[in-house]
Amino acid sequence: MLETLITNTQQPIDRLLRRELTRLGWLGTTGIAGGCFLLGITWFWQGALQWFVQAELVWIFLCYQTMQRLPLNRQTPKEPLYKDLGWANRVTLLRAWLIAAVAGFLFQPWPEGPALAWLPGVLYLIAAVLDRVDGYVARRTGQSSLLGIELDTISDALGLAIASLLAFNYGQVHWSYLLMGTAYYLFHAGVLWRKSRGLAIYPLPPALHRRTWAGFQMGFLAVVLWPMVYPPLTTLAGFAFMLPAVIGFLIDWLIVSGHINRQADHVDRRFAQLTYFSQAVLQPILRIVVALTLAVSLLDSGLPPLPAGSPDLMNNVMVGGFILASVMVLLGIAGRYFSLILITLLSWYYMANPLLPVDYVLFCSTVWLMLLGTGHFSLWTEDDRWLNGYDGA
Repeated sequence: MLETLITNTQQPIDRLLRRELTRLGWLGTTGIAGGCFLLGITWFWQGALQWFVQAELVWIFLCYQTMQRLPLNRQTPKEPLYKDLGWANRVTLLRAWLIAAVAGFLFQPWPEGPALAWLPGVLYLIAAVLDRVDGYVARRTGQSSLLGIELDTISDALGLAIASLLAFNYGQVHWSYLLMGTAYYLFHAGVLWRKSRGLAIYPLPPALHRRTWAGFQMGFLAVVLWPMVYPPLTTLAGFAFMLPAVIGFLIDWLIVSGHINRQADHVDRRFAQLTYFSQAVLQPILRIVVALTLAVSLLDSGLPPLPAGSPDLMNNVMVGGFILASVMVLLGIAGRYFSLILITLLSWYYMANPLLPVDYVLFCSTVWLMLLGTGHFSLWTEDDRWLNGYDGA
């Protein structure tokens, strides 16, 4: 009796949610139409029309996925439905719209022009930033929902797939990076395949690094879609960012498929030993490798680091940045932040200097240090807490 009363009460709410989503869907379509017109007059009409069709198809798909999940617009399965989507879900839908806009540039040449060339990367960068904002809004407004979690995952996975395919289309990454972009879908396709054959699906334990690494992948893809960095640096960076993530997906698959019994005590001890080895040995060694290879690279290339004729101030800024970042990384003081700063400086440095063999080790080690953290014997690691924090629902 009570369940029937709750169901009847929530039917009007469900209709209100569908109406709100429909309005947002039409608003998004209007925005895509406006974008098509602007692209037509600033780019070329054939490309603009193709952009419209692709962006609109992805937007319709995302709206359909949202519509199917509207019954999840509640904090827990037993809680009543919220009466509206809430600002957090609206921000997530804005992020989904931006991803659809990025999808419009697929299978087309990189737009030319001082502003247009930056457009795909800027759109994806805004979407990546909003990935942190929607969770914060949900927490601040007190309207976290199961729907928000679902939409966040869908937007993340689709965004990575689209951006990685676009980066490959632009020649910025090697085809192997598509493994990173499609890993989520390959993983879930494997799960569905096992279910169709009646095979067991084993629980996957939570891990903080998954969300953190996804955020770094988004940042990387946003940068390689900017017209300022090119191969071989972007190809090398793609390998460095891809390798740990693909290994992580492979381990997750072995757990889900039962090839690794994560619940067994001896397996748990093995994972604990690997974690300790990484934090006590591998990550501190990476810090030393970064400092040494940076010194070797600078000495081999010669100083000043920028070409002749560059302002002394710029050379001093780069050298000072290298020294500060390498010292902080070596001491483990906000090592992940300073690894990011070092990656930025190295990208600037490689615009004017060729990649030497030692630079492949240097750049990969810096990226892996940013992904993993500085480990034991670090003096200050509050950056780990912030990066691993989940500002979402």
